Amino acid sequence: MEEIQPNSTLYINNLNEKIKIDELRKSLVAVFKQFGEIVSVMCFRTLKMRGQAHVIFKEVSAAASAKEALTGFPFYEKPMKIQFAREDADVIAREKGTYVDREPKYLAQKIAKKPRNKKRDNGVDGPTPPNKILFCTNLPDTATAEMLEIMFNQFPGLKDIRMVPNRPGIAFVEFDTDSLAIPARTTLNNFRISAEHTMRVDYAKK
Repeated sequence: MEEIQPNSTLYINNLNEKIKIDELRKSLVAVFKQFGEIVSVMCFRTLKMRGQAHVIFKEVSAAASAKEALTGFPFYEKPMKIQFAREDADVIAREKGTYVDREPKYLAQKIAKKPRNKKRDNGVDGPTPPNKILFCTNLPDTATAEMLEIMFNQFPGLKDIRMVPNRPGIAFVEFDTDSLAIPARTTLNNFRISAEHTMRVDYAKK
């Protein structure tokens, strides 16, 4: 087989077909954005192509890092299969001048920065005041520290992840300071970590 050269577009398959397209796209962004700037995430909508997606990075190096780190990562309880796409995504092809118009097979959405919600960023809606230690609950029994590290490592200041022995479904994630823990809690609270589990992230009680 001809080896596919590294490029900025990743082709992902073996995704959980039960997950709705919009939710799948948001979850892919949450997991992949730690490796670099994402231009677009494309989730295929046809029945034949369900369970497949393209994640397009701005830089080839970011795509290569994500491919190496996330191949086999359990995403909605199914290990992701990742390879470089055989051809450039449309947005990249347009920049290179190699774009050829064709019938769209997928739903694509450019990644736009959401406006900051000051109330949430300040932790006002949390049940306890901000704390550098986050308390994660409603995790699947198969959750590991390595799985949580991939999600929380996108935020600066990650210090430690502790699973609780003989207590599946909960974990503690520690950051260097209270302020560094706030964005992680805001972003990942109510994150669908699997088809049946929506992770709850709260500030640990001081």
